[in-house]
Amino acid sequence: MRKETVTMSYKELDRLQIIQGSVNRHITQEQAALRMGISVRQVKRLVHRYRNEGPAGLVSRRRGKRPNNAFTPEFKSAVISLLKERYSDFGPTLAGEKLREVHGLSLSTETLRKWMVEEGLWRERRRKIARIYQRRMRRPSYGELIQIDGSPHDWFEGRGPRCTLIVFIDDATSALMALRFAPAETTRAYMETLRGYLTDHGVPLALYSDRHSIFRVNNPEREGELTQFTRAIKTLGIEPIHANTPQAKGRVERANQTLQDRLVKELRLQGISDIETANAWLPEFIEAYNNRFATAPRDSANAHLDVHHSEEELNHIFSYQAKRVLSKNLTFQYKTSAFQIRSEGRGYRLRNSVVTVCENFEGEIAVLYEGRALGWEKYVDGPEPLPLDDEKSVHERVDRARVNLRSKYYVKPKADHPWHTRRTQSHEQAKPPRLPARKSDMDKPD
Repeated sequence: MRKETVTMSYKELDRLQIIQGSVNRHITQEQAALRMGISVRQVKRLVHRYRNEGPAGLVSRRRGKRPNNAFTPEFKSAVISLLKERYSDFGPTLAGEKLREVHGLSLSTETLRKWMVEEGLWRERRRKIARIYQRRMRRPSYGELIQIDGSPHDWFEGRGPRCTLIVFIDDATSALMALRFAPAETTRAYMETLRGYLTDHGVPLALYSDRHSIFRVNNPEREGELTQFTRAIKTLGIEPIHANTPQAKGRVERANQTLQDRLVKELRLQGISDIETANAWLPEFIEAYNNRFATAPRDSANAHLDVHHSEEELNHIFSYQAKRVLSKNLTFQYKTSAFQIRSEGRGYRLRNSVVTVCENFEGEIAVLYEGRALGWEKYVDGPEPLPLDDEKSVHERVDRARVNLRSKYYVKPKADHPWHTRRTQSHEQAKPPRLPARKSDMDKPD
């Protein structure tokens, strides 16, 4: 007698064993339904098939047939055409979102990944062996800890200048709190971003940054001295925290990687190629990003505090500050210039007093004594000192110098410029005289 071979999957083999136990009355049909995760009615159908057809009755009837929900070749061809035309360098996840949002085409990420691999639009990446770090739990409340960082990148893909994106992200929810494009990662860029943050959200409890010189004085001989940015946030009551390694503030580091992929492509689709237009559009991107990636905090309380400083006080806080001691003549030096305090009444009381010089980002100066603004006048105007740069802002300075040099010294002459005329005349004079044609050549037929 010829034996019949039945091909079954592991799931069908498990189902066969359970059905056999039900037929042999080792378990009840209710227990069989519970083990297989199906209804008792379906168990009765499977028992009936097993008694009539044997193990073959438990094999899926759809095996080898085209699924009812399979995409048509025309649909696949249309999707591939769109990918090649508009999203050739997109990943499967982002490409699937754009197909759904812009074109109304809905399909799973894995299906799209399979099609892109077949067409050569996506290459499977080998996962790196992850280093094991001790994980830190998220803060429970929104606004308790804000991770900040700068991400220099070619954000406009050559359509505009290279620049830096300042990123503020909430530790509890991974929500983007503030984004701002700036020419370089500088104290001014962070101060302007934080000023907008205060307007939109309030005062956070702490800011978590790296150990860059913008946030921390790393010279052991100047231990305890505050940078301009740290002085400003301490005045606002914000606690500065510095990470020893990039992995310690991994939430903002991973956000930078995501932004360097998604934000670059969104800027391309929006046709944005300059910093001003990008900064005006960023709130729209932040809202969409947070709807996609932000998570709910463990504690629903909002840890942000109200801003109690006036606009004038905030203008002084978000400025470059320096301490100066007044002379007997109520004068002081700042940078390369000398200033005179305009005394009112008994000015000698201010002799040898310590005043605070505040310079905003437009170069305007205010002199404060015990929180009160003093009148002043400049009587020695020295040359503007050279600004100090570090490894994160030097490229922006060199690029700006190249543009200024080109615009200063290179002017394309007009077509009727005398330089062109003299060059043409000298070129004509340098040509050798043209000899008359020989008679023998003239006699040759054409």
